[in-house]
Amino acid sequence: MARERGEAGNESGESSRREEELNPVEEVQRIIESMVQFGEYRKTQRRECQNLVRRFKLMLPLLEELRDLPQPFPQSGVAWLTKFKEALLFAKDLLQLCSQGSKIHLSMENEIVMGTFQKVYEKLSQAFDGVPCEEMGISDEVKEQLELMHVQLRRARRRTDTQDIELAMDMMVVFSDEDDRNADSAIIERLAKKLELYSVEDLNMETVAIRNLAAERNGQQIESTKRIIDLLNKFKHVAGMEETSVLDDPVAPKTLDRCTSMVIPHEFLCPITLEIMTDPVIIASGQSYERESIEKWFQSNHNTCPKTRQCLEHTSLAPNCALKSLIEEWCENNNFELPKNYNSAQESCSAVSKEKIPGLVQSLSSIHLEEQRKSVETIRMISKENAENRVLVAEHGGIPPLVQLLSYPDSKIQENAVTALLNLSLDDGNKIIIAKEGAIPAIIDVLENGSCVAKENSAATLFSLSMLDDITELIGQLNGFPPLVKLLKNGTIRGKKDALTALFNLTLNHANKGRAIRAGVVTPLLLLLKDTNLDLIDEALSILLLLVSNQEGRQEIGQLTFIETLVEFMKRGTPKNKECAAAVLLELCLYTSSFLLAALQFGVYHDLIEIKQNGTSRGQRKAMEILDLISKNEQI
Repeated sequence: MARERGEAGNESGESSRREEELNPVEEVQRIIESMVQFGEYRKTQRRECQNLVRRFKLMLPLLEELRDLPQPFPQSGVAWLTKFKEALLFAKDLLQLCSQGSKIHLSMENEIVMGTFQKVYEKLSQAFDGVPCEEMGISDEVKEQLELMHVQLRRARRRTDTQDIELAMDMMVVFSDEDDRNADSAIIERLAKKLELYSVEDLNMETVAIRNLAAERNGQQIESTKRIIDLLNKFKHVAGMEETSVLDDPVAPKTLDRCTSMVIPHEFLCPITLEIMTDPVIIASGQSYERESIEKWFQSNHNTCPKTRQCLEHTSLAPNCALKSLIEEWCENNNFELPKNYNSAQESCSAVSKEKIPGLVQSLSSIHLEEQRKSVETIRMISKENAENRVLVAEHGGIPPLVQLLSYPDSKIQENAVTALLNLSLDDGNKIIIAKEGAIPAIIDVLENGSCVAKENSAATLFSLSMLDDITELIGQLNGFPPLVKLLKNGTIRGKKDALTALFNLTLNHANKGRAIRAGVVTPLLLLLKDTNLDLIDEALSILLLLVSNQEGRQEIGQLTFIETLVEFMKRGTPKNKECAAAVLLELCLYTSSFLLAALQFGVYHDLIEIKQNGTSRGQRKAMEILDLISKNEQI
């Protein structure tokens, strides 16, 4: 935002002189009109931005009427308009951030940003507190409009929904350093779609936004910046793009570092890597790309042109000999050295794997145990990292025999089969095939009776499959909750985490909430709250927050001991613990005052005051809402 204000300051000469000629109402009107002109907003804050802009649009006709008031304005009127202008400039900064800032940063700091929206409304509401209507000669009709606007601003409250919790859980899993199975690829793909960071153009724009963010931070918050860059590179990997060093020069071609004064013709640069092409190829859309970069794009299961976004009839590559000749001629004339072609061992391995896939799939049905064991283990390995292999295994009919092997008495074959299905399920098309082949009952059976590792990977597979809404409810209908709850009770730390992430995704479905409660999920969740060594408190509270919207859930959860536990977290927990506990307590108290009275008996009032003053943005809002409920109950 500092950079943006700096850019605006470059125009301060003539524009500031023009503003001096405007009366105060015209200044305010100009600011609102400039905000209305902002472009598309980041998805995580889009609704809030649109709501705020909609309210500003409603103010414009009102300002037209204020412009016709007698001039000059009295001092009280100028003071009011100055206060209003300051609130608007604060709002403008926020809207500009949500329009041009890093999408990853805005999603990581979502609660802080949403708290800033609340501050905007508070500042605007305060500006409308003391409108000097009589002194300015404002008519009764305009006065009524101002009062109505004031009421709307006071009532403007953001409500947390399940998407906020889902985003936080996705971030938690993505940033986990403990899972070596790459099962989070499904979440990375979901996050990329949710944040609209899956096209080459979007990712390049995000790279620039992150570079600007790092420049503004000027060496501060290094760990946070590193995490943002790491996630950006994961998104690029999914999109088939080359990872770049954002802080050095994120979007400029590396070859330009050697010759900064030389301008390489734009058509010589690969649209994906933005580097000069050494082996240009043409795809079905007619666009040219570096062979290596477009192959990675197609291997990531894309069938679109990265530049035009159009669907391709085929993914065949044709050498662009004419362009290659032009590039070589230009390099020779300008004494520019082309980078050497790079053939990785991984690509050679990938090619070998593709040739072997039909035979490997056939061996899954072999009558020889050792041949089956080797083939299922190999398929597990080749489908772990390579997106194209996942598609090819499915295309050659590998999913049905893998599903059959889930019931095989050999524990190692069973473990490799369910893990192979986990890897294959990272492709959305494969998720549908796996479900249609009747795999879910077999996966649930392995979750119930398999080895320790097989149980963990079965839970992770159910989590991956539950990314599709239809499958989410199907897992609940097929009785998937009891073994997940059992794993949550008795599993290893990794098993408990796998069960938690699966349970969270499944209970986002309304019908599944009752199934989870009847499977006994509440008791192990409450036990997790008492086991501080596991560090799963916030995750358990997030699932409990989903369950309290269900009547059966409230009956199970709303015990005096649980209310006491929530109050204890609000008293002595981490800031995040306090925030989550306050959110759950608020949901309980909204349904019945008995929970509120119980919390008051455990001394929650002073804890709420402390959270309101010093808690996280979300925690402060929840604390204020609970305090409002207390105030209303006292009045009754």
